[in-house]
Amino acid sequence: MLKSIFTWWNGATIGIRFTAWRRGRFIGEDDFGNRYYEAKDNRDSYDARKRRWVIYNGYAEASKVPPDWHGWLHYTFDDPPTVAPLKRRSWEKEHIPNLTGTLGAWRPPGSIARTGERPPATGDYQAWRPD
Repeated sequence: MLKSIFTWWNGATIGIRFTAWRRGRFIGEDDFGNRYYEAKDNRDSYDARKRRWVIYNGYAEASKVPPDWHGWLHYTFDDPPTVAPLKRRSWEKEHIPNLTGTLGAWRPPGSIARTGERPPATGDYQAWRPD
């Protein structure tokens, strides 16, 4: 309870939950549990369009928003993915959030965070020497 009052980075605060209930209309939810809303009217609008927002499930990280919902949030698509889902191509990978700073982050060979042992040189490098 105290987390939702004081920490905006751990999901939504009580204030935004109240605003979403009072001023927003629930549109849908993605596979990560993020919930998407659209304003009931364009009273708070900057450009005569209804405002759209997301309430993150857990830590607030923008890369947790899948491409189809990102397009809807930024008015690239008029219809949300619940009405008109984005067509998936066979070569497309599944969306994954940014893993930087987590245990799942990529670490190159020789990195201290990985093994700390540098791979042996291949012998194709020649140091430059001034003549």
